Amino acid sequence: MAALVVLVPLAASAQSHPIFVLNSLDASVSVIDPVSWQETRRIATGKEPHHLYLTPDEKSLIIANALGDSLTFIDPRTAEVQKVVQGIVDPYHLRFSPDMKWLVIAANRLNHVDVYRWNGQDLQLAKRVSTGKTPSHLWIDSKSTTVYATMQDSDELVALDLATQAIKWRVATGPTPADVYGTADDKTVLVGLTGGDSVQVFDVSGKEPRAMRNIKTGDGAHAFRGAGDKRHVFVSNRVANSISKIDLQTLEVVASYPVPGGPDCMDLSADGKLLFVTSRWARRLTVLDLTTGKLSRQVKVGRSPHGVWTLDHAQR
Repeated sequence: MAALVVLVPLAASAQSHPIFVLNSLDASVSVIDPVSWQETRRIATGKEPHHLYLTPDEKSLIIANALGDSLTFIDPRTAEVQKVVQGIVDPYHLRFSPDMKWLVIAANRLNHVDVYRWNGQDLQLAKRVSTGKTPSHLWIDSKSTTVYATMQDSDELVALDLATQAIKWRVATGPTPADVYGTADDKTVLVGLTGGDSVQVFDVSGKEPRAMRNIKTGDGAHAFRGAGDKRHVFVSNRVANSISKIDLQTLEVVASYPVPGGPDCMDLSADGKLLFVTSRWARRLTVLDLTTGKLSRQVKVGRSPHGVWTLDHAQR
């Protein structure tokens, strides 16, 4: 019998721009109106869109179509398709460097990371870096010097020097590392262990990384979203059907919320009150009211919803 989902009334929100949800198995993006909480349109993309990222000028939202070998650029305010860039090989996860000079893309099925130069309009491949098996998620430090990439099938965390595109070091992780998140001081990196029940913490302040501890969160620890205060981060536990909130100073779980349907990617409203979560196995966008700790709404979307994003978001 399916678990009963109890929804409470939605708190008032300052959301005005659309919420975008990637439907990985439908090759589409659901556009959701945050006032009516209805899907207003569905935009076709390339095959298997998994992740998305805003351009540094905030004029385009880039959808990475992994099996489509392409990037779809969408206006984050109007949801209009601006252009499609072909020939980007296996773009699974992507991230711009804070200095806005580089776009780094993890090629999940092809075992490499691509580093592109970005001039504000076009991409130029600087180097294709062979990594470990199945590069998954990326994080770039605040100084735009180091890229951290998880290898989900060789159980590694790899550090890449951004200027030279050379691998600095690699370290063993727990089972099936997925998302990676760095603290504001660049000294600590957290890795979600989707094959386990924990977040693994590494000290990366020295020449070589040092495993510090594991924070038990729940089965299938997967994706991170900063809480907007530089002190806390949320992690989705996809198998446990929960979201954990971690204090980055104490490295302890300080809150836990039940979220059904295989919670995956997350975004946070600008006022910090609403957490938008893709329920991967339920074809829903789930809205968690953080003021009450209760689910407030679920919106039907496409198959295997993965990435979620809105322009009205809290600081990452």
